Amino acid sequence: MPLTRQFKDTIKKRAERDPEFRIGLLREAIEALINDDLVTGKALLRDYINATIGFEYLAAELDKQPKSLMRMLSAKGHPLAENLLMIVGYLKKKEGVEFNLIINGNLGLNT
Repeated sequence: MPLTRQFKDTIKKRAERDPEFRIGLLREAIEALINDDLVTGKALLRDYINATIGFEYLAAELDKQPKSLMRMLSAKGHPLAENLLMIVGYLKKKEGVEFNLIINGNLGLNT
């Protein structure tokens, strides 16, 4: 089910004013990817990008086409690991966070 415009606007406004929410959204996306839930991971990355820097800005920073990034993170997209890692790496750097795998399999956050 597609997200409504109102819901997307709510996410964007919350991400703008709440760094913990923004970082949590990114962390959840990475956790989903690590836990073999590509569909959820891509959806959360899309939400994070739309709520923060946008695809145009990200594409310019990564020397990619915006539509290419949107397609690879779409529900039917099949991104290469190299591209996912490039996106995640850039977003972590931009956010100023590092996520570390802890022995029990949960992700830790170092800011």
